[in-house]
Amino acid sequence: MSRRGDEPLREGFTTGSAAAAAARAATLFALTGEVPKTVDIPLPPPHPADAGRLTISIASVADDGLGVRAAVVKDAGDDPDATHGARIEAHVTLDPAFSGVGPHVLIGGGAGVGRVTLPGLPVEVGSAAINPGPLGQIRQSVLEVLPDYFKGIALVFIEVPGGEDMAKHTLNPRLGVTGGISILGTGGIVRPYSHGAWAECVCRSLDVAKAAGHLCAVMTTGRRSERFFQERHPFTPDVCLVQAADFFAHSLRAAAERGFSTVIWAVFFGKLVKQAQGFESTHARSAELDFGLLARWAAQAGADEAAVAAIAGANTASQALSLLPVETARRLTSLLVERAKAAAARHVKGSACKGLDVRYVVFDLNNGTDGGCLYADASDPALFSVASPLHPGAGSR
Repeated sequence: MSRRGDEPLREGFTTGSAAAAAARAATLFALTGEVPKTVDIPLPPPHPADAGRLTISIASVADDGLGVRAAVVKDAGDDPDATHGARIEAHVTLDPAFSGVGPHVLIGGGAGVGRVTLPGLPVEVGSAAINPGPLGQIRQSVLEVLPDYFKGIALVFIEVPGGEDMAKHTLNPRLGVTGGISILGTGGIVRPYSHGAWAECVCRSLDVAKAAGHLCAVMTTGRRSERFFQERHPFTPDVCLVQAADFFAHSLRAAAERGFSTVIWAVFFGKLVKQAQGFESTHARSAELDFGLLARWAAQAGADEAAVAAIAGANTASQALSLLPVETARRLTSLLVERAKAAAARHVKGSACKGLDVRYVVFDLNNGTDGGCLYADASDPALFSVASPLHPGAGSR
């Protein structure tokens, strides 16, 4: 488990779990008139009903004359989640009209829940941004408390007050989800700094770019490298920019499997060194920079003996880079790029699509705030021309 000092980081629950709990509480009140303080809900499918449960506190339940509205305050634990503290509401109306094949649970999204406007996500264009896992979790949470005699319709609307403003701090605008947040959560639980969630976000970003007809993706390691790349390449469509963070191998494989022809990595020198070392993930906890190896590479690039010795004893990649004259630093960067490309080829070996063209733009963290460029492969507007969108008019909605 991840730790902060001596304390374990606290887990939370997803927006999908919050919505499911609110829907269950509203349904229970509609059936019994009792206000539950907590509810017990299943984890999202495909978990069996008895494979895992969550107990979630209910913030409020009230009859508004048209149905019952219940709310849960989203708790992301110690994860830096933009939706932490959000009020996730479910409005439930029970229509007992008989149906021999009922009951039916119909789920929609109201104010503060985004709408999908681009193809490529696991939700149809025009639908509320409630992913399949949470959709199944909400449905199961309601079905479990409906009595056997109920053969009618349970109409559930999920709403998030202030959701439109929250969404501005997420990737939703780039993914074509407008008007609010997404109801997410494949596992139902938020684990702090979840690598799995970030890796899934990389895949979803690639799906949207591919569905819009693009075959080139730009992998950045964060917002700063993304900004520096955009400043040098202002013609790059936002939908092609993917914050891949430390997921070197995962991002390459995901792009190859989706049929992308080109991946451009926009990185700082330190990440490049770790990619050149061949690590699948460049996170500090799993990929230690080898300064002895970097010193030997610097010698190959023409560094003098004093610089090579100093690099071997350096503490950071930025410090090591600062020990070299500009031209030597550029030669070293070029050497590292070739090694990183070779590592990339090894990582995608066996993927559904081979022959992925991997390119680099490398920035110098020491070079002020404008991201001095140490190396840049060719990147022109033609790389981002639309091939054949999977959905007519992709991006126009």
